Amino acid sequence: MRWSPFVTVAAGIRRGDRYLMVEERPDGRAVVNQPAGHLEFNETLQQAIRREVLEETGHPFTPDGLVGVCQWTLPETSRSYLRFCFSGSVGDPSPGYRIDSDISAVHWLTREQIAAGALPVRSPMVLRCIDDAAVARPVPLELLHAIG
Repeated sequence: MRWSPFVTVAAGIRRGDRYLMVEERPDGRAVVNQPAGHLEFNETLQQAIRREVLEETGHPFTPDGLVGVCQWTLPETSRSYLRFCFSGSVGDPSPGYRIDSDISAVHWLTREQIAAGALPVRSPMVLRCIDDAAVARPVPLELLHAIG
């Protein structure tokens, strides 16, 4: 059996004590997540995170570092994820931009609000990414290489 993880990117975007989060309904139930998504063919990690943040929030994103890498397997499955979490800043929402139809709302939430679970987190990687964005010293983007 051939196994390969899904490579994803996420953004730990912080303003003061709040993080930019999206509300989505992957299985019909509302959950919160960072702006995040899958790396697409022929795309760098940096291109992927810029695209995902814009698609899901309407905000242009400028990554400034890598704050964490998580590996997680969905319980009772062989579906695994390798998630690269970036820190950075967002500009004002692009006027008239229509966010991805999978996103039902965009929120600025504190870590406490997220952990309290008014809406459950999509995966355990969500809080890990927030904690990494809060305390980790970002790895310079120059250490990420796309070859070819």
